[in-house]
Amino acid sequence: MFKTKEEVIKTIINERNFLIVQDLDGVCIPLVQDPLKRKINKEYVEDVSKLKEKFAVLTCGEHEGRRGVNRLVENALNSKTEAKENGLYLPGLAACGVEFQDRFSNLYHPGLKNNEINFLAKVPKIMRSMLTNELTKFLPNLSNDLRNKLIDVAVCDTRFTPTLNFNEIFNYVKNDIKKVKGLQMIMEKIMNNLLNDSINFGLENSFYLHLMPNLGLNDGREIMKYATQNDFGTTDIQFIIKGAVKEAGLLLLLNKYISNKTGFQPFGENFNVRNAPKTINKLIELCRNKIPSDQMPLLIGVGDTVTSVNDRKTNSWLRGGSDRGFLTLIQKLGESYKKENQIIFVNSCNDQVLRPRITSTDMKGISDSNDDLKFNMIINEGPQEYIAWFKQLASNF
Repeated sequence: MFKTKEEVIKTIINERNFLIVQDLDGVCIPLVQDPLKRKINKEYVEDVSKLKEKFAVLTCGEHEGRRGVNRLVENALNSKTEAKENGLYLPGLAACGVEFQDRFSNLYHPGLKNNEINFLAKVPKIMRSMLTNELTKFLPNLSNDLRNKLIDVAVCDTRFTPTLNFNEIFNYVKNDIKKVKGLQMIMEKIMNNLLNDSINFGLENSFYLHLMPNLGLNDGREIMKYATQNDFGTTDIQFIIKGAVKEAGLLLLLNKYISNKTGFQPFGENFNVRNAPKTINKLIELCRNKIPSDQMPLLIGVGDTVTSVNDRKTNSWLRGGSDRGFLTLIQKLGESYKKENQIIFVNSCNDQVLRPRITSTDMKGISDSNDDLKFNMIINEGPQEYIAWFKQLASNF
């Protein structure tokens, strides 16, 4: 049974020691086909600042750069300086765990090496060249002008998580699911070629591919969610630093949160996502060994990318999604520390990005009755409804 919005707010405000850990795109930022056209709500940005250290983002997007969320904040405020002066940037971890900033956009990059940063800088140009070759063969009737426009949208030149985003290309062929699947194979082929290039650069264990959404792992690799008549499945593949997963990022955020309150970092000053334990059970064990119950905050996890699909071949459930790991960890930490941690799911499907959406009675595509992950609250109408709920919560601070 799901809680009401008011019940979740009451649970949060009754606990003085709490931390909201929230994804961004699809939660407080509506999903769009072209990521450069994203917008963030000004009032939401101001409401976040009221919570100060009790709020942190945990996103596979990025803070800085022309595609960074910091640019969205500045656009919302119609100012290049106001966010810096008043601490209105969104604090927390980006790039799935390797780009940290505070409310004033003071940035650092825990766990990154210079040769990895240098290789990442080359990736968007290589992506563009490969994608141009593939689209020329796969969609030969495209004009050069339209092909270039689609490629401009598809190649996301972020600094630490260069990404192929095929939403716009999928939309071009949206009535032909066979072509959408063919494009997904092209997307995967390009990104696997990039992984091979990194090996030739001497970075064999530096990177992995993060598929959004995905169907979990097989032999350490994320499983592609192929398109169906109901949703496009995997639309984005990110080229990411190995170890940069949100569940490890959650512990880095806890390290920072507790340090702000006590002056002591329970996992040490050099803790980062790369030297963090690799399984949820080991992450919980580390928390139990290093964080006393009176220092562990009530955790509220908010996400939109969770998947669950029945594989008829093996008669088993394939469960994935970039938010599943950290939401599951928050739930299990609540169980371990006997705290009422809250898991909030936001329906992010809209007319631009087709995804499964759930109701109180239909969990198809997102969860299932045997799923360990349980949601406390569902935000049915996407970011707009979530922002209204967040405003209601922030009015208490």
